[in-house]
Amino acid sequence: MDWNRWYSLKSYLRTSLWTVPLIAVAIYAVLKPLTEMVGRWMIRQGFLDPKTGFLGLSMTGARSLVGDIVSADLAFLVFTFGSLLVAIQVAGGQYTPRIIATTLLRDNIIRSISGLFVFSLLFANRTLGWMGENEVHQLQVFIAALCGFASVVAFLFLIDYAAKSLRPVSLVARVGEQGIAVIESVYPAPTRGAITQPERDKERGIPDRIVRQRGTSGIVLAVNLQLLVAKARRTDVVIEFVPQVGDFVAVDDPLFYLYGNADAIDERRLRTFVAFGTERTMEQDPMFAFRILVDIALKALSAAINDPTTAVLAIDQLHRLLRMVGKRSLHVEEIKDKSGQVRVILRTPNWEDFVHISFREIRQCGVGSIQIARRLRAAIENLIQSLPEHRHDALRVELILLDRAIASKHPFPEDLALARIPDSQGLGGSAASTANN
Repeated sequence: MDWNRWYSLKSYLRTSLWTVPLIAVAIYAVLKPLTEMVGRWMIRQGFLDPKTGFLGLSMTGARSLVGDIVSADLAFLVFTFGSLLVAIQVAGGQYTPRIIATTLLRDNIIRSISGLFVFSLLFANRTLGWMGENEVHQLQVFIAALCGFASVVAFLFLIDYAAKSLRPVSLVARVGEQGIAVIESVYPAPTRGAITQPERDKERGIPDRIVRQRGTSGIVLAVNLQLLVAKARRTDVVIEFVPQVGDFVAVDDPLFYLYGNADAIDERRLRTFVAFGTERTMEQDPMFAFRILVDIALKALSAAINDPTTAVLAIDQLHRLLRMVGKRSLHVEEIKDKSGQVRVILRTPNWEDFVHISFREIRQCGVGSIQIARRLRAAIENLIQSLPEHRHDALRVELILLDRAIASKHPFPEDLALARIPDSQGLGGSAASTANN
């Protein structure tokens, strides 16, 4: 299987809720015959009393217990999947549809508990059907009882977990954690100061060959840089990946520019180093976490929802991500091999891109809210204080634009003065403390 197909398959499985229950079915298919064999062996060896067993249940009691477990697990499954469908609809409408695949469907706790319900249901149902008229299979009944007890505990935990996970603060925090992870993987090195970007087009000139997209259109999910570098080194060429991870590429759009011994490259093989999909993912796309958080803030600031406090929570995470990005070296466009020769050119977002996506849209939609104006100012001023000097210019521009927007939205001097006070809570205790000083 080519790398791009393998990557797309893994990405699909990570966002599929049915995979863990299917694994539970496979585990059941292995463990159920094994426990039946062990139960017979324990009875033959005298380790287990066929009449009392571990629980001391009669045939009537065993059938009643196992039947209740089957009914309970079936109800748990129906409730879990029904509630999940409602949660997906609420999250997509209240926050952003992009939160569904990146957060809700990737939740391993929900998937694991669903797998437990499926395993317990199948095991109990098989145990109920396997019992004869005069024989109680005590080991199987005991295991079914344990699974039933575990299912009840897991169901109660799931209700509490789901209620907490769907809170705005939990969702934006999870997106922030995923954003931190992808930033650390894409930009591993700390910043070394201002670096002048090389004018690659003038240096390299016209590409010797252009490899275009074939097959179907799609969004770039990931690029296998290791394979690209190895391919470029073996054929002694420089490969420039034209789009950026997260871009939509249509059929016949340029995919690669080749410089050097371009005829030695197999186009079909080269295309297998790029994974496409229908929706952006976070694995190699550091900008996607910013996009999700901004969308949550914009939805919260819309007239239909009007929840600026949720927007403040999203700005908290944007502030956190910007501080991380600002301390990283973002100039990784030229990737070299072990000999120091440039082999692959890959475009990534620069500092201004991150600043613009974090502040521009939220400022345009939410500057009329004093909460948003104060929280944005607090974030910008804190970043200016904590980040290196070469990151300040873009932030100062945003601060100037924020002042101009505030002045246009708040005609009353009292509101204008209040909106210009930085406050990490949006509207908390900063105004009082400033007045006292």
